[in-house]
Amino acid sequence: MIQFFYEQSDKILQQTLTHIGLTFLALLVALVIGVPLGCWISHKPRVASIVIGFTGILQTVPSIALLGILIPVLGIGVKPAIFALFLYALLPIVRNTYVGIREVDASVRDAALGLGMNQWQILTKVEIPLAMPVIFAGIRTATVINVGVATLAAYVAAGGLGEFIFGGIALNNSAMIMAGAIPAALLAVLFDGLLGWLQKRTDYKTHKFAKSGLKISSWIVVGIILLSALYIIPKTKQTRLLAGFAHEFAGRDDGYPGLIKTYRLSISNLLLDQSLMYEAIFHENVDVISGYSTDGRIKAYHLRVLEDDKQAFPPYQAAWVVRRQTLVKYPQLQAVLRVFAHSINDSVMTALNYEVDYLHKLPAEVAKQFIQKQKQFHLEKSIGPEGTIIIGSKVFSEQYILAELLKQLIEGYTNLEVVTKTGLGGTKICFDALKAGAIDLYPEYTGTGLLVILQPENQKLDSLKGDPTKVYTYVAQEFKKRYELEWQKPIGFNNAYALMMREAESKKLHIQTISELQRYLMSGK
Repeated sequence: MIQFFYEQSDKILQQTLTHIGLTFLALLVALVIGVPLGCWISHKPRVASIVIGFTGILQTVPSIALLGILIPVLGIGVKPAIFALFLYALLPIVRNTYVGIREVDASVRDAALGLGMNQWQILTKVEIPLAMPVIFAGIRTATVINVGVATLAAYVAAGGLGEFIFGGIALNNSAMIMAGAIPAALLAVLFDGLLGWLQKRTDYKTHKFAKSGLKISSWIVVGIILLSALYIIPKTKQTRLLAGFAHEFAGRDDGYPGLIKTYRLSISNLLLDQSLMYEAIFHENVDVISGYSTDGRIKAYHLRVLEDDKQAFPPYQAAWVVRRQTLVKYPQLQAVLRVFAHSINDSVMTALNYEVDYLHKLPAEVAKQFIQKQKQFHLEKSIGPEGTIIIGSKVFSEQYILAELLKQLIEGYTNLEVVTKTGLGGTKICFDALKAGAIDLYPEYTGTGLLVILQPENQKLDSLKGDPTKVYTYVAQEFKKRYELEWQKPIGFNNAYALMMREAESKKLHIQTISELQRYLMSGK
């Protein structure tokens, strides 16, 4: 980890500054809107309950879901990230401003009126200064919330420390995760402590340089403006086309680094969550994406998969990975797993994904209909020891479908109960959960098992030569030896990495292969 911090120190510093700027840019917008709004509703109790209730509801919306909703409207990058952070910072600022002003003693207001002050003067010279400690508590809360939520800005290509966290989870790299998590935690503690220290000095009676709490608050606003200016818009090398890459694809040897090595491909790219890449290309925020060859959205969004004419991507045969202890404890499970061998080819899996991704059918419904049509999935009931099987999956439709298929077969043809833990995130989360016994099995891909988990030396990779049988055999043997995990026979489809473009643009630019994409980028046309 220390070595990683040393080697990536420049990037860590850059992303830390970006993270600070992003946090305070959103906080600044929340202050500009939230404080006046809190002041206004402090004298309108009926309106206050509606406004505070609405901002409270916004807090309950999961941040990832909110970012996903905003992409079709605001695109990718800083706009959806700032807007989401602004919404999360709004509640504590509005609520504390409202509460702080409401708690000002009525006799103080009456005294101000007696001195001839108008409502504006009472607000700015009496109410806000006296409410400052409470307002500051809201600002502290909003700042800490934003520092944490800002890690999700990397989800929509807005940069920040989340790039290390997302990349580390995707690449099974703990040092990379800590490179994002540790600075983010330190920033939260630092800013909370600093604002707490300043909060104590908003009382004019104890601060020799200020006549009121407004004086020091003005310095706080200046500080927030200066910190928001630290936001560094992620810079990319300009080429004719812009790509959106998943964090995992950008860092894996068989992803973008492999394309650089094999094709000498150099394209401007932004890092996005894999579930948002298709939305980004569909809404023309990017021109090229890294996707998966069996994804149903290829057909739905009229995308063309560029031919990997130099075979940069290795085979990715799908198969179930199971804990050996589970197979020993529940032998009836083996009969169900056997029917998956070579049962689903590429076109069938793509069609199933299409039903979930585009037709918005539930994975359980799609799985049930598929089982009813397939004769090989009609088994003799196998009875054995009673118990519960826990099926895990990563966070995309194909894995949900596979998990539902297995769940329904186990419950239909054995006496076992099934619990599914779907949407576990990237490879690292699923694999660690399997090793720890938190799940009993999950669907994995041979290329991922080889390059993300086993990470063999280049000499070994060269000896496998991308041969599907050799890769499967090696991965199965090593998983059994190192982790006591059993790879079942391949399911039958190969969900490989792929580069994709919009079909219309692909035809217009005459780009059908990755080599043609590389030549187009180099041509300068």
